[in-house]
Amino acid sequence: MTEQRQEETCFVRSDCSSLAGMKRFSHEAMATTFEILIVHEDDRYALQAAIAAFNEVDRLEGEFSRFIENSDVSRINNLAAGEPLLLGLDTFECLKISARVNAETAGAFDVTIGSVFQCWRNEDAAPRTPLAQELDLARQRTGMHLLELDETRLTVKLLVSQVQIDLGGVGKGYAVDRAAELLREWSIETALISGGYSSVLALDVPPGTKGWPLTLSHPADRSQILARPHLRAGALSGSGVQKGRHIISPRTAEPTEGKLAAWSGAPDAASADALSTAFMIMTADEIEKYCALHPDTRAMVIVQEQGQDTQKDKILRFGPWKDISDFKSDTL
Repeated sequence: MTEQRQEETCFVRSDCSSLAGMKRFSHEAMATTFEILIVHEDDRYALQAAIAAFNEVDRLEGEFSRFIENSDVSRINNLAAGEPLLLGLDTFECLKISARVNAETAGAFDVTIGSVFQCWRNEDAAPRTPLAQELDLARQRTGMHLLELDETRLTVKLLVSQVQIDLGGVGKGYAVDRAAELLREWSIETALISGGYSSVLALDVPPGTKGWPLTLSHPADRSQILARPHLRAGALSGSGVQKGRHIISPRTAEPTEGKLAAWSGAPDAASADALSTAFMIMTADEIEKYCALHPDTRAMVIVQEQGQDTQKDKILRFGPWKDISDFKSDTL
């Protein structure tokens, strides 16, 4: 399962080793490590609940991965124009979330970017510069307006053939949300679920604490700690770039410059996942307006400022994070 976030390098780590009664479970899926932290008196019951949650993540990977032949996403990517395709409920819900965030961010997040993204990569994933004509063709196959979603029938229809869907920028967050729902069904209420180092969701916080301790680090130097917040509720997600790599803007089909990383906070992990990707594309003014319209959303971005002789990083915060004076020790 590839990433619409392009190069996932984010940098949301849990730091909970000292919490009393905590059990830590991990599982490889979706090309990353999912982790569940549970505070519960019964070790065996906590393990069984975690296994059930991880099984759900595996099931979702089977629907979302474009590398699995019969997955929903693979079937969409091979769908001819005008033919309705019945989807599983989770894939349909992921597409609904993607369409909503796409509209809210004026196209900064777009799961149909697969054709454009492939233009900028060789088969070995090394960066390349596409010819103008192949990029033009890819742009004709890109855009959420090319998908028709029928909620009554749970079907999708393409307006043109060969639209390439990639749920990498929302799928991990959605899987984190579904894992949290499974834990609640098991009556597990005190837990933290993460999908790699990109998306994390908090249920109830451990007793006697001010929240789940997290660490946000710089994408270019993981030893450089930017913040040590405590997450009490909702989700936190991050997107970033590695040295020599680029983020491709769905708006322009070109590499976007000027940001190293972006973090978003939202009530659910799927939305936070998608928004952290969108915030890598959006301008500071756009992010500020978005957070003003969505009071339960917050953002932090690292902007690269180019001086006459040097380049330095500037950290910008938006929404509820904007007025936090000591972000390294605050509760979110």
